[in-house]
Amino acid sequence: MYRYIGNKAKLLPFIMDKTRELIGCTGVVADIMAGTGSVSLEFRRQGYSVIASDIMTYSYHHLVVNLLLNESPAFAGLRHIPFNNTTPYEAVIDYLNALEAKKGFFFNEFAPDGKPESSCDPRKYFTSENAAKIDCIREQINSWIDLNQITNTEASLLKHTLIMAVNRVANISGTYGYFLSDFKKNALESIILTPIQFDETENVNHTVFQGFAEDLAENITADLCYIDPPYMKRQYAANYHILETIAKGDFPDAIGKSGLRDWWDQHSKFCTKTRGIDSFESVISKMNCDKFIISYSEDGLFSLQQLMECFAKYGSVDVQHIDYNRFRSNNSPLPKKLKEYIITIQK
Repeated sequence: MYRYIGNKAKLLPFIMDKTRELIGCTGVVADIMAGTGSVSLEFRRQGYSVIASDIMTYSYHHLVVNLLLNESPAFAGLRHIPFNNTTPYEAVIDYLNALEAKKGFFFNEFAPDGKPESSCDPRKYFTSENAAKIDCIREQINSWIDLNQITNTEASLLKHTLIMAVNRVANISGTYGYFLSDFKKNALESIILTPIQFDETENVNHTVFQGFAEDLAENITADLCYIDPPYMKRQYAANYHILETIAKGDFPDAIGKSGLRDWWDQHSKFCTKTRGIDSFESVISKMNCDKFIISYSEDGLFSLQQLMECFAKYGSVDVQHIDYNRFRSNNSPLPKKLKEYIITIQK
């Protein structure tokens, strides 16, 4: 999907094998820190009923698209757009691509020709042309939402599509924690919305939530719960702040040189040594579920021994060790290889 801290795309075969080992080929699976939704989508493809959630709004939109759609929505409120011989979704994307660029929030806060509200130096997350294009598309989507011309699912699909386009032209090394001083090649390309390919798996009987795993756990009943927590101190809400702004469609104060939004309300306790273990225990003890799969890394905040001691309170524990290529921003001094753990708990 896109470069993302902790993306599990390459671990999918191991996760699916372990899932089949624990509950067979059918059942309800919860994915409660779902991120970009790659694991949830694979659960769907394998025939499981999925309950997916995340605290981030951009993740919510990805999950709606990955789990609740297998074809273009009707976009019945946008019949003034000629659909011709395309799907309604493709027609709407063509309409958005044809909009005239407009200098707005993204132009002022995240482009070199802008004037940040905080009076700091202009930022270089996007070229000025691309930032203005993002502004006009955001404005149009917001207008359709305000006028009730698109459904919540349709709004999620359009925001998902915009986020994917933004990622292709963002002037960053890996995350949105900061921008590069010079524009790299892909950032100089013009932003174009590209219609996604819907997963045609007919299984769309799934549930998507937004919230903290610790808060949602007591209301979830599942045969198996997959937990993919943050491993490090780096907060997703800070590292992907621009995607969150696109997902929310709002206009937050852009703070400091990097233009961060206020993200503390999405601060994950799993990213802290003082509260991370308590958060694990909260999820495992509250959820009506007997089997858990937890992904973790050898360079995470907690050692394998600490995790084993915590999880052993709730049942039998097993660990599978997998050699893995770590996520690295450009010029990172960290070694390329590390071990990932797939930990299972059976109450």
